[in-house]
Amino acid sequence: MEPSDYKHVVLGLIFLKHISDRFEARRRELEAEYPGGLEDPEEYVAENVFWVPQVARWSHLQANFV
Repeated sequence: MEPSDYKHVVLGLIFLKHISDRFEARRRELEAEYPGGLEDPEEYVAENVFWVPQVARWSHLQANFV
C-alpha cells in the first residue's frame, strides 16, 4: 500500500471511532432512562446518533483485532 493511501484507512477508522463514541454515550443515557431500549436502533436515530451493530463497535474491534 502506498503511503498516500493510508489516509483512506485512517479517515475511516477516525469516523468509526467518532460514531462509536457517540453511540456509547447515548447507550449510557439509555441505561439510565430506558434500559429496554438499549438494542433499539430507533432510540439512537431519534437523537441523530448512528446505530452501530455489535460487531462494528469500537470496543468489539479493539478486543478482537488488536
